[in-house]
Amino acid sequence: MESVELVVVGCGPAGATAAREAARAGIETIVLEKDPVVGAQRVCAAGLRPGFCETFDLPRSLVHCDTPRLALFDHQGTEHEVFFGPGHTTTREELDGTMGALAAAEGAQVRTGALYRDVQIEAGRLLVDYAERPGGARRRIAARNVFVAAGATARLERVFPFDHWTNGLMTTLQHRVYLDRPAAAIAYRTLELHYYSAADGREIVAWMFPKRDHLAIGLGLLGKLPGQALRAELHAFVERVRVRLFPGVAVREVKEEGHLLYGGRPRPAFARDGVLVGGTAAGLVDATNGEGIFEAAMSGRYAAEAVLAERSSPARAARRYAGWVGQRFSRRLAHRAKLMRFLERRPARYGVLFEQLANASRFAEVLQKEDHERTVRDRLYLYGQALRFAMRATVG
Repeated sequence: MESVELVVVGCGPAGATAAREAARAGIETIVLEKDPVVGAQRVCAAGLRPGFCETFDLPRSLVHCDTPRLALFDHQGTEHEVFFGPGHTTTREELDGTMGALAAAEGAQVRTGALYRDVQIEAGRLLVDYAERPGGARRRIAARNVFVAAGATARLERVFPFDHWTNGLMTTLQHRVYLDRPAAAIAYRTLELHYYSAADGREIVAWMFPKRDHLAIGLGLLGKLPGQALRAELHAFVERVRVRLFPGVAVREVKEEGHLLYGGRPRPAFARDGVLVGGTAAGLVDATNGEGIFEAAMSGRYAAEAVLAERSSPARAARRYAGWVGQRFSRRLAHRAKLMRFLERRPARYGVLFEQLANASRFAEVLQKEDHERTVRDRLYLYGQALRFAMRATVG
């Protein structure tokens, strides 16, 4: 049986960052990636927060568009403009592929077509089972530490039970729209987020993110929706975007992709017995806008640092990791999930919040900060804005 210090499951932003930084520190690392190529197409608007490439030492060439403008569309279709950043856009093929290649360059063994099955504890070791694709041959690796970062569909019920996980799963569908000439110039400076009701009454979060050679136009909603109904919702939304941003422009090609994403609360536990969970698999996603790439990459960094700091004790590494991730992300992301459910119960509240954000630039600025970045003055200001929103939302 193979034996290794760290097994990483998944080679997305979380797994690739963990593998790269662990291997760079001299930790023998094997990465199990289920897809035949790292960076296979998946539904993701792939927006990066300002400074992402610098934070994780990535080439700036990954960025397709700099987007200083955020356009929030409320339940009535009214647009509210917020400036920030600038943010950036890319594609997951380029992002994951680049990050995976950098991990391999540092010495991590990246195995594609490796489908993770389970992890078990036996005689003080972690035994990771996976299947080779195609063919299905079963393999097993003994590891001191395991970092699971396999996205929303990760099989973790036995290791990290969480009754509310399925309640946060979102059905998504996205079109990559390739035009025969550019859309309106403002499209390439803007991230669009739309909040409105589906035909069955459930709340939809839709987006338009510009890319170098196409527009990513997609939507998601909690729970399942039959394929025909989901496509009808997406086609109607794409038409709304077309009328505003590329009327009269011929569509050269459309690529359709669908996947499960996550939009609920973070998991209550992030580590157990030497097994760490990160990225979307840990629920590290902002439910209000679907952002999770930064949180994923940072969880990978924390995983590598915890394993390195506690090489003699996987149990201590797990506790250290869980403490870091919980302190950095749990409160903020749990609050965002709670806010999203509050808005969904009375959709008119979207407009109230977006108007307040658009009219108070400091509100948007402070809201984008993480808890540890906020000063006492920031917190007092945010509490005041939150109280104002709560009063206006209740009256409305």
